[in-house]
Amino acid sequence: MTSRERILAACEGRPADHVPLTTWGFGLQPPPHLRWERDGQPRDWWYSLRMEHLHTTTVPWTLEDDFARVRAWQALGTDDMLDVSIPWGTDPEVRFTDSVIPAGADERYAVLVREYETPAGRLRHAVRQTEPEPPGWPVQPDHVALLEDFNIPRAVEHAVSSRADVPVIRHLYAPPDEAQGEWFAARMAAVGAFAREAGVAVQAWPAYGMDAVVWLTGAEGAIMLALDEPAAFGELVDIVAATDYARTELALTSPDVDLVFQRGWYSSTDFWSPALFERYVFGHLQELAALVHRHGRRFGYVMTTGVQTLAPRLADADVDVLYFLDPVQDGVSLAWARDELAPRMTLVGGTSALTVGSGDPARIGAEVRRAMDALGQTDRFILHPLDALFPDTPWAGVEALIAAWKECWS
Repeated sequence: MTSRERILAACEGRPADHVPLTTWGFGLQPPPHLRWERDGQPRDWWYSLRMEHLHTTTVPWTLEDDFARVRAWQALGTDDMLDVSIPWGTDPEVRFTDSVIPAGADERYAVLVREYETPAGRLRHAVRQTEPEPPGWPVQPDHVALLEDFNIPRAVEHAVSSRADVPVIRHLYAPPDEAQGEWFAARMAAVGAFAREAGVAVQAWPAYGMDAVVWLTGAEGAIMLALDEPAAFGELVDIVAATDYARTELALTSPDVDLVFQRGWYSSTDFWSPALFERYVFGHLQELAALVHRHGRRFGYVMTTGVQTLAPRLADADVDVLYFLDPVQDGVSLAWARDELAPRMTLVGGTSALTVGSGDPARIGAEVRRAMDALGQTDRFILHPLDALFPDTPWAGVEALIAAWKECWS
């Protein structure tokens, strides 16, 4: 079977030649013989275009780098997928200005500021500019990006800091326009041609859901807005959902997109009670799943904590694939997942990047065998060290992971 055939079999609950193994590189450093140069710059760290439009790397990661990474993983005998991050639009009437407030007595760090003028009013977004990250990790951009993980802990003023800011977001996080549609068509022409030739699946990332809400408000701000201003919070969620829906529609215009995923790192019980999840997340998930299924594709969702509480509701919403099943940090029972979730959805995970990061072959092998023994016969399992392999992940751990996985089926 090709990697694509194997992945899609797992996503549809059909038998395959063996359980797939996938990984995500979030600054993974491969050994020298698996590196390359592009435009005179070494590619010493592996990433994915899943990060496009969201994260900044020291050396730009290109589509050709994605292709090279796929070939490298294939040479190692593992599976890989191509990721496409779908752009969003901005009202053409929006204008913004950038400025920097120097560090001083009141602030240890300089503060980056972006001020927007929109048809719905003004908005100010201010974020501290901190020191560079260690090599390999994404870096803080030189401006205040609207959606960016760096914003949450460094914010001086979140994009949405009061209910009055909510209507402005409609003009900043908007459905893709014609130019973005043309960009996507060109991107998919290249991605589709390579995916067919290499035999790999393509997954699109068009929906941010509560991740976007938390990026815009901050974690505490989101919770307080939901509790104190439920109408304004609901309006914000609906704005994000409408753009997510439009981005998903764009993703589905390409026949080469196999899977569609929504981010949900900030939608778990670390942030929301089951009641708030039900009120603000569940209905929009159902709508997206129905849209994806009408086009004959599979719909997945990312949730790394609180899985035993909320994953059954994801299955009720017709989510086909769960990223991720974590027996270490989330403490999910593999037996429970086998009995309660695997009959209804495909499970990705089973082993932790922390375990791989230990570099201990015995520990890694034991964890892989537990996952494969519990879930390998369900036809709905993809082994994956969750949620990604990082700059501090030793290559010896990656080799031990691959070896343990192969021992389970070879």
